Amino acid sequence: MEIKKVTVFGSGVLGAQIAFHTAYHGYEVILFDLKQDLFEQAKLKFEQFKEWYQKDINAHSGDLDMALSRISLTTNLQESVQDADLTIEAIPENLQIKKNFYQQLSEIAPDKTIFCTNSSTLLPSQFAEETGRPSKFLALHFANYLWKNNVAEIMGHSGTAPEVFNLVVGFAKSIGMLTIPIYKEQPGYVMNSLLVPWLMAGLDLYRNGVADAESIDKTWMKTMGVNLGPMAMGDLVGMNTAYNVTQSYYELTGETVWKERMDFLKDNFIDQGRLGISSGKGFYEYPSPAYEDSDFLK
Repeated sequence: MEIKKVTVFGSGVLGAQIAFHTAYHGYEVILFDLKQDLFEQAKLKFEQFKEWYQKDINAHSGDLDMALSRISLTTNLQESVQDADLTIEAIPENLQIKKNFYQQLSEIAPDKTIFCTNSSTLLPSQFAEETGRPSKFLALHFANYLWKNNVAEIMGHSGTAPEVFNLVVGFAKSIGMLTIPIYKEQPGYVMNSLLVPWLMAGLDLYRNGVADAESIDKTWMKTMGVNLGPMAMGDLVGMNTAYNVTQSYYELTGETVWKERMDFLKDNFIDQGRLGISSGKGFYEYPSPAYEDSDFLK
C-alpha cells in the first residue's frame, strides 16, 4: 500500500501543525474539525507557520504556498475520510471522546484506511476495539513545533499488524521525522515519560509554595544551560492539555497527587482564563514573557 492522501482530525495546536507539515512534504491533506469558525484560527496558524518555517528551516516561500494549496478544510466527517489512506487523530486527550469518535469513524472509513492517534498519554489498546480495525490502528505522536522538534514516536498495541507499523514508520520518515519506534506500550511513550515528570516537578514546587515560576525556571535554565524551564514549557503546552494529561494519569493510576494537580490547574489557571501562550497569560504574560528578557538570568 502507498500512502498518498492523509486526513487529520482536529485543527488545534498539534492538528494544524501535522496537517501543514504533511502537506509541506507533498501529501494531499484534508483537515477536519467540528465547526467552521475553528478553521479561521487554523488559517491564522498556517500563516504563522509560513514565517516560522522560513526562519527555522529556511523554507522557500513558494514551497510553503504549495503546502497550503494541498490542504482542504471540511466539517463533514464522511467527506473527510472517503478516500484517505492514513488518518491522524488529534482531538482532545479524553478516552471517552476518542472512543466515541472512533466508533463513528469506523462506520464510514474505507477498509484501506489506517488509523493513527496522536495521543500523548493514552495507550492504543485502550480504544483499539472502537476503531473497528485494531490491526490497522496505532499511535503516531509528534512533538510541538514539529518542523524543528521533528521527533515522531510510533507505538502499536498487541494487535497492530507489523506491516502497518512499518508503513507508518516509513510515512513519518517521509515527512522528515526522526522516528522512534516503541516496541511495548508505555504510558507517555518515551517523550512524555521524560517530559511529564519534569513538568510536574515544576508544578509541584509552584503549587506547594516552594518557589515562584521565575525562580523555578531560572534554576533549571542556568544549571542545564537551556533556554526554557518547566513553567515556560507549561505555558507552551497549554493548561488545557496539562489538565487533560493529569486527568488521564489520575484515571490510569488512581493516585491522589494527580487529582490534586488536576484540581489546581483548573482552579488557578483554566477557570481564570490563564491558558498559557494561547490566551496571553499562564505562568507568564505574553507576547513578551520575562524568560525571553536578556537579563532574565542575571
